[in-house]
Amino acid sequence: MTGRRAGRGVAWGRDLAMGARFAASGGREGWTRTLLTAVGVGLGVAVLLLAASVPSMIHQNEVRLANRGEGLPAMAEDNPPRSDRTVLSQSAGTSYHGQDVHGSVIQAEGDDPVRPAGVVQLPGPGELLVSPELKKLLGSTEGKELRNRLDGRIVGTIGDDGLVAPDELYFYQGSDELSADQGALRYADFGGGADEGPLGPVLLLIVVVACAVLVMPIAVFVATATRFGGEQRDRRLAALRLIGADGAMARRMAAGESLVGAALGLVLGAGFFALGRNILGEVSLFQLSVFPEDVVPSPLIGALIVLGVPAVSVAFCLVSMRGLIIEPLGVVRQALPHPRRLWWRLVPPALGALLLVPMAGAVTGDEPHVNEVQLVAGIVLLLSGVTLLLPWLVERIVTRLRGGPVSWQLAVRRLQLSSGTATRAVSGVTIAVAGAIALQMLFGGMTAEATTSARHDPDGSWVSLSGPVRTPGQVQALTRKLDRTNGVRTSIGYLESESYLKGTGGEVGTPVVVGSCSMLRKLASLRSCRDGQVFLVPSDGTDEYEKTPEPGGALDFAVEAGKSQGETWTVPASAQVVRGKKFAGGWRATGVLATPSAIPWSRLDEPDYMGRAELDPADPEALEHVRTTAFHVDPALSVSGEDTKKISGHFDSVRRGIFAASAAVLLLIGASMLVSMLEQLRERRSQLAVLVAFGTRRSTLGASVLWQAAVPVFLGLALASAIGLGLGWALLRLIGSPVEDWLVFLPTAGVGAGLIAVVTLLSLPPLWRLVRPEGLRTE
Repeated sequence: MTGRRAGRGVAWGRDLAMGARFAASGGREGWTRTLLTAVGVGLGVAVLLLAASVPSMIHQNEVRLANRGEGLPAMAEDNPPRSDRTVLSQSAGTSYHGQDVHGSVIQAEGDDPVRPAGVVQLPGPGELLVSPELKKLLGSTEGKELRNRLDGRIVGTIGDDGLVAPDELYFYQGSDELSADQGALRYADFGGGADEGPLGPVLLLIVVVACAVLVMPIAVFVATATRFGGEQRDRRLAALRLIGADGAMARRMAAGESLVGAALGLVLGAGFFALGRNILGEVSLFQLSVFPEDVVPSPLIGALIVLGVPAVSVAFCLVSMRGLIIEPLGVVRQALPHPRRLWWRLVPPALGALLLVPMAGAVTGDEPHVNEVQLVAGIVLLLSGVTLLLPWLVERIVTRLRGGPVSWQLAVRRLQLSSGTATRAVSGVTIAVAGAIALQMLFGGMTAEATTSARHDPDGSWVSLSGPVRTPGQVQALTRKLDRTNGVRTSIGYLESESYLKGTGGEVGTPVVVGSCSMLRKLASLRSCRDGQVFLVPSDGTDEYEKTPEPGGALDFAVEAGKSQGETWTVPASAQVVRGKKFAGGWRATGVLATPSAIPWSRLDEPDYMGRAELDPADPEALEHVRTTAFHVDPALSVSGEDTKKISGHFDSVRRGIFAASAAVLLLIGASMLVSMLEQLRERRSQLAVLVAFGTRRSTLGASVLWQAAVPVFLGLALASAIGLGLGWALLRLIGSPVEDWLVFLPTAGVGAGLIAVVTLLSLPPLWRLVRPEGLRTE
């Protein structure tokens, strides 16, 4: 028994080695076939290696953030005592023409301060350390207003280890005015923290879905690439049978040829990965870039790719030949194939739907309650329906097509004889389109949960300000500076604190605004006003947790864990009920409006500055001028007005990462389809040359190539749209969101169709060369 197994192993090794020799010694034609296979496999391997590098990129991102102090504990009891090594730091981010500019104000407390990563020496008061990209922007004509905002003297640049991405806009601004009592954090060391908590359930769902959606097209293309040269391989195997090889030996030799292409593809894939890794540091795609040294594949996943790709190539080769009868004079594949059956092709997508539908509402809480294995299995099975159903659909449609122009008849006849090759070439596109449609539907459904309103005025005439301005004097000073700012017509500013109705345990609250009579008149219609008066502006009743108190009602200014802290204030009986003025966008002030004598600002519980500025529409830089004024008053002040919605950090990062990965997959799809198209044309060069010799126009052949690609693409996109919409609907049920747009498939399907058109056009020049008279030569 052992000897028989050993003999089988020797036979396998001998036949695989013989197939490898055929792949390596088949002359120019053999090497061309092997090289095409290697390029197709190499592109897939490169993207798989990039995908395997995602854990490393995420980890390095967190490390880089921690190395400059972001993500460290900010609780007061965790702050270290002051020493010669401690530094104070305060966040100082801003925005400039839609670009986020992150930064920190930093101050040394001793002679030997610790330094964040990438910083050789801390900047002093009035000095700046900037990232290379920010230095470039500040030195350009486009950065003039930002240079007025960051008006310190640039004394150096931040090293790569202190930046999250090569194109990050980041700065350190030196100061001598920071205080731990005013919100600055004290650090005795940098590093060792994490930026944010774990991904929320919806974002976790998106990551899981994206991984399944992006990897499936790659797997399809790797499988397709291993089957390049199928028709010529059939003729070669028939010749082997003629000289005495049996069917099993012929199949093993064919597997040996595929193994060489896969092995060479691994080498090319490593080269493509290294090239793409270096390019990642030079380009920014969807505002996402990484340092090349952070793109390191996981050792375990990398080993699986190295071992798995050759094994998969051999397995696909053997599976594709299971229904192939190799005879000395030909192969069955050259005859008319049996009609494809439908019933078994419906089983995987049906099972996928059965796995996903019962999971409705599973991702609706603060913690994910979803079985990732069940989710991925359901997605993969449902998307596999595109690959399984497309060959059957194309075969059923093309068998019923008759008549038409010569180019149309050539394309239809080719599809009738061998529709499998054409459908394999576009199956990866259809999977990518179906997955992209599902992701777009999921993004649309979760937008409301992941975004918050950033301004009240959609037409941009008013902008909002908020931040740590704590005293009436500071409020008045900031208001005066805003009124003097270029592009500002008028402004208002006030202190606002949240209070709670007595007896509600902190469940029902109302805003309390303290300001001068002149400021209160900007918020409400007052018949008269003098210091010491209180006014009540009723709420609109749409928020059950907000209610304006009646005269005589009591408010708690400090509520913690549902318990009053004794800071109780009673609304005087003389309080007047007034109507709030309506601002652009429909916003009105509500709650309690009080003058300083009625409620001293010191009694308010951690009041926040709230301000609004009306911009001059004729000044395109008015918003940037306001941001500059606010930054000079306090870098922690927030100014919102350019974007109607502010997307949460995790959601924005995940979304940009998925879009960048989708773009990479589309590039892979286009490149692999072009390779596949060239392989098909190369196999048919003799037939094409004969057609031209008999008088067929080259334009007719070009049109036939276009029709041959267009028919399976059109049917594939229709099938992908249907399955993508179904998958998107099932995913939205998981988060309990309705479908926002059923027509989301139109742009995605359009991109897929455009990709096919581009690939077809790029294949026309090789077609003209292949139809020359030299193509009639044969051996």
